[in-house]
Amino acid sequence: MASAANLSAVRDTMDVLLEISKLLNTGLDMETLSICVRLCEQGINPEALSSVIKELRKATEALKSLVLLSHSGCSSSLRRSKHSMAQ
Repeated sequence: MASAANLSAVRDTMDVLLEISKLLNTGLDMETLSICVRLCEQGINPEALSSVIKELRKATEALKSLVLLSHSGCSSSLRRSKHSMAQ
């Protein structure tokens, strides 16, 4: 069982890591940073983890763009169909 001093040290360390993360503009929140730290402690290569995070962000942005395009395409299609129905 972890002692109170141990837990305090872990919290302090995570706070420092989060501050460094913010200074480096990583975009990681405390939960994500904590997961990354645990993965590295389990032996995951930090560079590989960084690459995966970057790829996931690219994929997320691509999906967001597709959703926005499909929504704007739907609304312009609706406008065209309403316009043609009015004529």
